[in-house]
Amino acid sequence: MPHFTLEYSGNLDARLDIGKVVEVVRKAAVETGIFPVGGIRVRAVRCEHYAIADGNPQLGFLAMVLRLGEGRDLATRKKAGEHVFKALSSYLDPVFAGSKFALSFDMQINDKEMSWKRNNIHEAAKPEAVHG
Repeated sequence: MPHFTLEYSGNLDARLDIGKVVEVVRKAAVETGIFPVGGIRVRAVRCEHYAIADGNPQLGFLAMVLRLGEGRDLATRKKAGEHVFKALSSYLDPVFAGSKFALSFDMQINDKEMSWKRNNIHEAAKPEAVHG
């Protein structure tokens, strides 16, 4: 259950392709090798209404949260998180270069006793289809 949610300021639509952003995150998650491919979800939510810092409408943000199931030690989670963040941050270099922008990433561990799932995607997400 690696579920990534990206919330972003609506003014980023003119600066980048959010569809490509979610694909960068998905690909980086696969590359870590620690997530079941059939469980990876990356979704982006455009924030139409937002206020940043001094209220300058040119300021932008992208805040990513990963909800993750239990079972991975801290070192493994940290290495995977750093890989995903580096991939996303590198992809967003042009946004940083051309504007004032804030990027954040937080990882949250779900309590397995309080998480219910039903998923038949795992069988369809064979290793040969991972990157396609």
